[in-house]
Amino acid sequence: MPSVLDQRNGADSAAQQIVLSSSEIDYFNRLIPAISDAGTSSKSQNLLHSLDQITAGQEAEIEDICNTNHQGFVSSVKQLFKAREKSVALTTEILGLNQSIQSSTETLARQKRGMVESREVRQNIDEANRALQDCLEVLRLANQVHDLLARKAYYSALRALDELQNVHLQRITHYELANLIRKSVPATKRLVADAVMADLSTWLYRIRETSEFLGEVAFYHTEQRRTRQKERAGKIAPLINCQLNSAVESVADEDEEFDILDNEDVQVDFTPLFECMHIHDTLDQTEKFKVDYAATRRQQKELLMPTSVSLVDSDGSSLSQLLEGIAGFSIVEKATMKKLPDLRLQADVDELWDSMCRISITLISNALIEVTNAELLLKVKGVIALFIQTMSVGLPSITFATRERRLMSSQTWGFAVDSLDTFLLTLFDKYAELLEKRFSDDFQEASRHGLCVPVF
Repeated sequence: MPSVLDQRNGADSAAQQIVLSSSEIDYFNRLIPAISDAGTSSKSQNLLHSLDQITAGQEAEIEDICNTNHQGFVSSVKQLFKAREKSVALTTEILGLNQSIQSSTETLARQKRGMVESREVRQNIDEANRALQDCLEVLRLANQVHDLLARKAYYSALRALDELQNVHLQRITHYELANLIRKSVPATKRLVADAVMADLSTWLYRIRETSEFLGEVAFYHTEQRRTRQKERAGKIAPLINCQLNSAVESVADEDEEFDILDNEDVQVDFTPLFECMHIHDTLDQTEKFKVDYAATRRQQKELLMPTSVSLVDSDGSSLSQLLEGIAGFSIVEKATMKKLPDLRLQADVDELWDSMCRISITLISNALIEVTNAELLLKVKGVIALFIQTMSVGLPSITFATRERRLMSSQTWGFAVDSLDTFLLTLFDKYAELLEKRFSDDFQEASRHGLCVPVF
């Protein structure tokens, strides 16, 4: 059996190994087997005794170390307390700094939010300013359209309206103002059309008032051509057989420059008609304008034609006024057809001319009943012949090209006068009847007063 000394030495060795364990796990790994082995072999007292001895030895060692280094230990503890105080002060300072930083951070966050909000407000203000400028530009153009209308600049008004509709309104489509102005565009176009038609109506009224004077001027210059033709025939014998409006007479008279529509006596400006036609063409209402213009001219034709005419007035003004009015009206129609071929067709002009000729022939025929004087009938025939010569061929006209004035051949009005020529034959028959009646009355008067003398 092992001796007591060996058991104690084994317990001391086990206790020493337990104390020298390098880690907690190693400590338990050595302690548990030692306790188990001591319990099994009844060595627990030895183990406890060995552990107590090791503990007492270490406590004595610690106490010796403490006694040896007491002042250093006290100094270290004081330094530790000072470090602890400084650590507490530093912690307090750090906490204060942290609180200050948090406060500053909150202030900075508020400032940043304010800056973001200010930036949004600034952006909203800029957008509102741009929208306001666009709206003001739209309103300016809308007012400009009405100002141009007031100044009768109709085409410029339409261009401004088109710019407003296709450019500026597109920038503010999401505003109610754009819808309001867009809805007003058709009404504004109607205002332009109505305004230009009002100017045209004024022009047509002036034309109607000028027609008679225009015809009078045309008659006068036709009479002047007659006079010049007679003077030339008196000087140049071969010209005696040349009639008025013949080719020879036109060439001989080409030095007399005269424009029936633009002279010192009368000026017919077609600008309002051109403008009205152009405006309606821009509005895609050309066909409607043609119909309206044709209807207006028919109405003016009806107003031009009287219900009756007198052939027995002392100065013959009734017949002259009728034919001069027809001449002026027809000359304007023919000039309109040549200046605006798309507006007036040849058939429309000829229809009005034929209608006026029929009405005038009817009026004159009805008035012939009152004519009992052959000389008076000759005057009537002379006025009608002058009317025929004026309307069959017009007077020479002047045109300008590249700053060089060139005399063109006689301008032919091109009106058909066959019905008037036929009516002259009726007048001739009436004239023959009046002469026959006058000679018969003279013969009977001479017979009653015994003024007869023998033939042989």
